[in-house]
Amino acid sequence: MVSFKSFALLTVFSTLAVAVPVRREVPQEHSHESILRAVRTSLNLNNPDQIQDPVFSLLGDAAAKAGAGKITDLACFQQAVADQAFTNAKAKGDTAGMVNALIFRAIERNTGGVGVKSALCTQTAKNPEVAALTQHQDPASDGAAATNKAITLELAKQIASIGGNPLDALKSGTFAPGSKSDNTGKGNSCDDQNDAEGCIFTQNLLVKDATEAEINAAVAGVSSSGSSGNNAATSTSDEDCAEEMDTELSVAVTVTVTATAAAEATETCAPPSSTVTVTVTPAPTARR
Repeated sequence: MVSFKSFALLTVFSTLAVAVPVRREVPQEHSHESILRAVRTSLNLNNPDQIQDPVFSLLGDAAAKAGAGKITDLACFQQAVADQAFTNAKAKGDTAGMVNALIFRAIERNTGGVGVKSALCTQTAKNPEVAALTQHQDPASDGAAATNKAITLELAKQIASIGGNPLDALKSGTFAPGSKSDNTGKGNSCDDQNDAEGCIFTQNLLVKDATEAEINAAVAGVSSSGSSGNNAATSTSDEDCAEEMDTELSVAVTVTVTATAAAEATETCAPPSSTVTVTVTPAPTARR
């Protein structure tokens, strides 16, 4: 039986647990709200791991656990959400949904304070496009600029490979670095779930990790398995047809008429009993 004293102590500690400020980064899980909402839609098409909502995967472990469903490795929670959302979008032929899932995988996850890195997932995603990515790190953490730039460039390659716009990779960027000595954890972030586009965009807080030129250079030579590949095939087919048409139009025709019945001199057509032999010889046509 719990004594009144024990109950009182439990109440006090519970109050302290809520009231005592914890040094952590200010929440920013809704900063890329448009991406979050798109992934939520794709995930809900088929959610075998019973994930409560994608937003939980952007929280620190303690809060993330409450919405992780069957996911037990919280360092891989964000990847699991992106992987399933990508799978569902791919099954529908939804390129935009696939792109948003990839961007979501690369978004920074909340950590315990300004300058603190989030743990990396060591499991392999089902989709290789997702498996190639990791999340952005706190911009104030050591080496973050180079790390986040590499993530963005790899994201651009994966987006290009599925027929998306590689410049959309810039949307995965995070905020300007805060101060590690800032005990409030505020940094330069924002968090507004009522901003449908995402406060990082509408408040111009996004720091681009790379230039458009760098992204275009990174994706040069990346072949697309999406719509652009089909367009290329169509163009080739049309060109071949045009060449074949040129050949068909440029022919020499020899007509030999052998009459098996008398024809009057004034007739211009072979009589009904005539045999007409037509020989078609294709004329050489230069291929373009």
